[in-house]
Formats: sequence, structure tokens, C-alpha cells
Amino acid sequence: MTSQQTTTSVAARLPFLQAKRKRIYTGLLAVLFILLMLDYVPGMQACGAWVTPPVALFAGLAFALLCGQAHPKFNKKMSKYLLQYSVVGLGFGMNLQASLASGKEGMEFTIISVVGTLVIGWFIGRKFLKVDRNTSYLVSSGTAICGGSAIAAVGPVIKANDGEMSVALGTIFILNAVALFVFPVIGHALGMSQHEFGTWAAIAIHDTSSVVGAGAAYGEEALEVATTIKLTRALWIIPMAIATSFIFKSKGQRISIPWFIFFFILAMVFNTYVLGTTPVGQAIGAGINDFARKMLTVTLFFIGASLSRDVLKSVGIKPLVQGVLLWVVISVATLAYIYWF
Repeated sequence: MTSQQTTTSVAARLPFLQAKRKRIYTGLLAVLFILLMLDYVPGMQACGAWVTPPVALFAGLAFALLCGQAHPKFNKKMSKYLLQYSVVGLGFGMNLQASLASGKEGMEFTIISVVGTLVIGWFIGRKFLKVDRNTSYLVSSGTAICGGSAIAAVGPVIKANDGEMSVALGTIFILNAVALFVFPVIGHALGMSQHEFGTWAAIAIHDTSSVVGAGAAYGEEALEVATTIKLTRALWIIPMAIATSFIFKSKGQRISIPWFIFFFILAMVFNTYVLGTTPVGQAIGAGINDFARKMLTVTLFFIGASLSRDVLKSVGIKPLVQGVLLWVVISVATLAYIYWF
């Protein structure tokens, strides 16, 4: 068979392969959703109890790497919006006063860590590894605040091209996937309390999705502490993007504001002062919170399925090394802060 005939044969099979990939994807998603919903069926809770955030992320990753991407645009849209809705839903299970008390301690280190991460990232990326300016700054920004959201906000300000954005997002995404599996294991090995782990995860893990997923895997209090500190930290996107416009002299660029954080705060206020005042209201708030956690698990499947072999190939060794080194520095520094201060 000639090379032209081989190419024609492969091209002819592509629609069949794509259709098969989409069927597998739809099947996995349906099974995941059904197992999660079994929690609401009396006597069937144990059937879906093993479907945790790490399991959902692993399922998505396995599908993407073995089969390829089935619905890339759908994955991207669903992972973005479902995450935001899920985070707002988590607010209905939190008390405002308790959350503020949990977040106050983390805020002190947040200010230092954001600035420190940007400075250390610049040194590692630009001076040590010679990574290009835009990619180095994007990786540092994603590590300093909230991963992909920070990169998406800062990218247009520094006029980063698609390649630079892809490399930075790929680097952060890979490290997020690792963190979701590794951090709970390290936390248990070190005997960290729920509060300690929540603080550590919120500062040392990049994206909100992985922070919430790791917190949920560790425990109830860890989830609340991690979510509160992380979303408070995410508010730094706004001043950082403004400061970046002056540093890179890019005036007139639009800044992407994470509005869902404010709705999360409103949900906490509503839960504390309205739903939390009656037993029926408390039951409603708990129900919304529980469903939001299940949707967060589905979100992690979408995020895992968004990874592709092309993304892995696009992540050069130097940006990945910068991301890993910076991640190790901030993780160790946060542990030192938690244990010694």
C-alpha cells in the first residue's frame, strides 16, 4: 500500500474514530453523573461513594491521554462555568463569621507570598533558566494567585501570544493535576490538622478547582478553610493585573474580573443570616452545598479531559522546571509558616 493510500485510509477512518471517541466520552460522563446521583437514593449511597474528586480527575486524564479530546470546546466551557457555579454553591454551606476567622490567618501570609512568588519566579525563570519574558511572568502569576484564572487575566495585559499562553496554562495544569493527588497524601503523612491543610492547599496549589478538590478529599473543615483563603487570594487578580499594565506599559487592556467570587460571598451571607436561622433553611443550604460538591467532582472530569498530548508536547522543559521549582519553594515556605508562626 502506498503512502497516499495509507493517508486516504486513515482519513476515511477519522469520522468513525471520532464518533467512537465521543461515545466513550459520553458514556464515561453519564456513568460518573449517575454514580454521584445514587447518593440521593436510599440504600444506594455506597455505590457512588468511591467517586471522589481525584478519581474524576484521573478518569478525565486517562480518557484524554488514551483516546484524545472528544469535545474540546464543550470541555473548556463546562469546566469554566460549572466550576464557578459549584464554588458559589459551596457558599451555601459556610458560615460567614467562621469563614472570616479561618481566612484571616491565611491573609497575612497571602500578601507576602503573592509578591514573593512573583519575585522568585522572575529570578528562576529569567535569570536562572532564561525563559522568555512573557511565559516566565505568566507561570509566576499563575503560581502566585490562582492558576489559569490569573494567566487568563494577565495574558492580554502583557500581550502574550497563543503559544505563550498555551505553555503557561499547560505547565500550571499539569502541576494542578499532580497536586490534587499528592497534597492529601503529604498532609496525612505529616499529620496536618484540617485547618493547617486547608491553609497550605489554598496557598500552595494553583487553581481553585484543585484547591477545592484537595480540601474536599482531606475533610470538611479543610474544604471550608481552603475555599475561603483561596477565593480571598484570587481577589488579588485585580490589583496584579493593574500593576502589570504599568510594569509592561500596556494601557487600555481589559481586565478579567472573577465576579463569581463576589457571588460566593453573597451565598455565605445569605446562608448565615437567612437560611441558617431555621432548621428548614439549614437543610436547604446543606442540600445546595452537597449538590455543588458533586458538580465540582464532575468539573474535575471536564478539566482532566481537557488535557491533550499536544498540550504536553507544547510545555517545554524550561517553563515546566520553572513551574516545579517555584511550586516547591512556595509549598515549603507555606509549610514553614504554618508550623513555625
